[in-house]
Order: sequence, then C-alpha cells, then structure tokens
Amino acid sequence: MNRGQLGAALRALRQASGKEAKVVARSAVMSTSKLSKIETGKVSPSSADVERILTAVGVSDEVKAEYLEVARAAATEATAWRLVRRMGVHKAQEHTRSLEAQMAVLRLFQPALVPGLLQTPEYIRAILSRHDLGEEVLTRTISARIDRQQVLYESTKELHFVITESVLRWRIVSAARMAEQLDRLISLSRLPNIDIRIVSLSASQTDIANHAFVIRDDRTVTVETIHAEVVVTEPGDVSLYVQKFERFASAALSGDDMRTMLARIRDELLREQETG
Repeated sequence: MNRGQLGAALRALRQASGKEAKVVARSAVMSTSKLSKIETGKVSPSSADVERILTAVGVSDEVKAEYLEVARAAATEATAWRLVRRMGVHKAQEHTRSLEAQMAVLRLFQPALVPGLLQTPEYIRAILSRHDLGEEVLTRTISARIDRQQVLYESTKELHFVITESVLRWRIVSAARMAEQLDRLISLSRLPNIDIRIVSLSASQTDIANHAFVIRDDRTVTVETIHAEVVVTEPGDVSLYVQKFERFASAALSGDDMRTMLARIRDELLREQETG
C-alpha cells in the first residue's frame, strides 16, 4: 500500500464511522487541512499521525495494528539504482547536494568506503568507474560530487563521520593514492565543524556494522543497499539509526588518537609504495 492508498483507506474508515473530518482532526490533534492532505495522499503520515487518526475514528486494536504496520512501510521509500542511472547519476549528486544545503546536522556511518564528502578526486574516480557510466557521465558525476564537498567548509553545519578501520585498508586505489586520502582525512578532521571518528578493528564491539547510512537532522535516514537507495522517515525507525550511530561513535577513536592512527596507516602505505 502506497501513500495514496493509505490516505484513501483512512478516509474510507473515517467516512464509515460517520464522523466529520473536522471532528477527527481535532481529536487527532492536527489541522483539518493536514488531515485532508493525508487522506488525499499529498502528505505522508507518520505512524503517530495514523495512530491518532485511527483512535479518533474508533477502530479496533486489530485494525489499528494492521494500519500502523502499513504506515511504517509507507514511510520507507526505495529508489532502484537502475532508475537513478536512467535519470542521471550526476543529477542524483545534485539532489543530494540540495539536501545537504538544507540540513544543519549530518551523521554518517561507513564500514566499507571513505564517505563521499571526504573523498579525494582520485578516490572518487576509482569508486564511480566501477559503475560503467561512460566517460562523459563519469566526468560530470565526479564534478558534481566535488561540488558537494563545499558543504564541509560551512561553519553553520555540524558534520559527524564514523568509519571503520577496514575502510582505511580497503585497496580502492594504489598505496600512494590511499596515503593521500588519509592525509585529506587528517586535514579535514581539524576543521571545527567536522568530527571524524574511526572504529578500531582491535576494539571490543557490542554492535554489528551492517551497512552504511546517513542521518540528516535526526529526521531522515538514507541507506544504500546493493539494488536501491532507501529513505527512512518514520521517527521510530530513524531513532534506531541514531542510537546505532552513537554506539559506534562512543567506541571510536577521535581527535589526536584518531589522527595518530591515520598517520600510522598512511606511513605504512608510503613504505609499501617505496618497497613495491
């Protein structure tokens, strides 16, 4: 059931109850306008909205549980990568940049790659070259991602990154290029609005690094899976990601300890390059 179908179903339940929209809206602690937009599919309701509407309508607990599950599913949207490629990968980068322009706080967890906002041009090219984009599209997409990185220097934004040590050792580029990438991380970590933390492989862990995710303003979460990009807006689900991020952040190295680790791994890479 999509957003429009959910809204229509809620409207049908209200009409079946014989209650006017203004009465249900008042009882559900929302404006009549918002209720109308939910019922017509113009606004995606949270599970809390749906629960208040159903309580106001007076449905059974069984019906309420069924519709709450539907609301949670409707609050999670997935866009297949094949559709992103069809629309233009560089346009997707521009869309992400617009989201980053509006946010105040970003939290990003990455167990596989250096986060896009922190990547060097060479690292970006190595990542994107794996997607068979064609040289023109590849160049435009690289340029769009580099343009996105201007957000790093906006002092009004808080940017928090937690990455695992395996990210630093995964050979996406040559040893020399990877050493340059680590130098960039060291440099960016000194900016006052940026917090970069590294989860050491030797640290005892109570959580699982399932996959990468990005939290914006504690309101939305973007998850990149193999086949699609998933956007989560349900507050209860968003809070799960916030809690997971904080657990890893609390177990990660930060500040000078983090920079010491980066410098050590960078030096290992440089020695490898000299002897290779």
